[in-house]
Amino acid sequence: MFGKRSNDPAAPRRPASQAPSGGAAPAEPAKNAVVALPTQTTPRAEAAEQTRRHSEEYYDVKTSVFNALIDTIDLTQLAKLEAAAAREEIRDIVGEIIQLKNVVMSIAEQEELLEDICNDVLGYGPLEPLLARDDIADIMVNGAGTTFIEVNGKMQKTGVRFADNAQLMNICQRIVSQVGRRVDESSPICDARLPDGSRVNVIAPPLAIDGPTLTIRKFKKDRLRLEQLVQFGSITPDAKAILEVIGRVRCNILISGGTGSGKTTLLNCMTGSIDSDERIITCEDSAELQLQQPHVVRLETRPPNLEGEGEITMRDLVKNCLRMRPERIIVGEVRGPEAFDLLQAMNTGHDGSMGTLHSNSPREAISRLESMIMMGGYALPTKTIREMIVGSIDIIIQASRLRDGSRKITHITEVVGMEGEVVTLQNLIVFEITGEDANEKIIGRHRSTGIARPRFWERAEYYNETEKLAKALANSEVRDAMGRTMGEADA
Repeated sequence: MFGKRSNDPAAPRRPASQAPSGGAAPAEPAKNAVVALPTQTTPRAEAAEQTRRHSEEYYDVKTSVFNALIDTIDLTQLAKLEAAAAREEIRDIVGEIIQLKNVVMSIAEQEELLEDICNDVLGYGPLEPLLARDDIADIMVNGAGTTFIEVNGKMQKTGVRFADNAQLMNICQRIVSQVGRRVDESSPICDARLPDGSRVNVIAPPLAIDGPTLTIRKFKKDRLRLEQLVQFGSITPDAKAILEVIGRVRCNILISGGTGSGKTTLLNCMTGSIDSDERIITCEDSAELQLQQPHVVRLETRPPNLEGEGEITMRDLVKNCLRMRPERIIVGEVRGPEAFDLLQAMNTGHDGSMGTLHSNSPREAISRLESMIMMGGYALPTKTIREMIVGSIDIIIQASRLRDGSRKITHITEVVGMEGEVVTLQNLIVFEITGEDANEKIIGRHRSTGIARPRFWERAEYYNETEKLAKALANSEVRDAMGRTMGEADA
């Protein structure tokens, strides 16, 4: 096991002579050391977690019991156990400590204390119940005493708190160390990810004045598909069929949207149309994409070390993946000079490549691409850059988060060509807001703009998808009371 327990909860750990035979005794970890241990999430009732607030007395008791536990067990040996076995062992010891200290609390409070301490030692402490909930999109910890979450597009304050900023910092260290990164005073900003792909950002003092600030963009445990976006009302069944055709016929796709609009989720959904025999290479700052195809190579950027060396940028990854015989290149987020290399890849036989960027409209997405290419120091005329964009990007999909918190696909837009020095776009599907209901939920509709033969029609013919495409476009046209489309009524 991991150390002999005595009747005194403050007794020292098992001496080094009790270490496993055949090797040196494990080094004793510091009292607040971060130890890489197996994690196991235990769901809790959402309502209880939402309103849970403990008294200072509870936290004092928890601190006392936790310190006694740390003095009793050997964390080095504990780390060798399976997650379930380690959790049960800790629960047994904590139960004994509670009895020895004559702590007076109800069975429910004792069970909650046991669970909290298990989470502190084995998992991510007070964050565990929030990470277990699949309805939370974001977790925002603003110092030890304040935690917000986003549910259904709306911000909510929770009763979750940490013992102090030291505990919060230890949990941040535990998260980032899993992907080989570090966060401390010398390196106070860090991007990382959880094992499920959830995106993590930490900014620590002295940059964060009120204590460590932790932001987690959660990913659902089950990967969303386009069918589920239809159920959520983000898109109609006919618009979904159009997106499936676009992905199937290897159009080059740019997904545009603001922060929290669902760009990465939509990118994940779009990859569902990729054939299983294609070689896909993904390039991301933090590996978040959850592709289900069997032939996927995942690449991730690397920040510089303390000496400022060893950095691998997104542009380095995009350049290198061109030498890896990709059939599709997927860039998690285009935000810099790598835009030029991605456009070059799309233009040189890697049809069906995809990427996301921050912008508020398809037209603005074109301008953002121009700016990113110029950031790379390329002294190219504006017209040349726009011609490169037109020759590379086929479809821009705009995702938006509306004022009621709902997320919608507001535009499916085709890049048509150039008129003079202006890039011409044509919308295939747009989302029109028609009003709102009594609960202030936005009411709207996705409609076709009347384009019957998009520019990628020949691609659809090559892949035998024209019938599906034509039917979806026709069904998306809005008809009046006489059954006429908008174009027919105008005629």
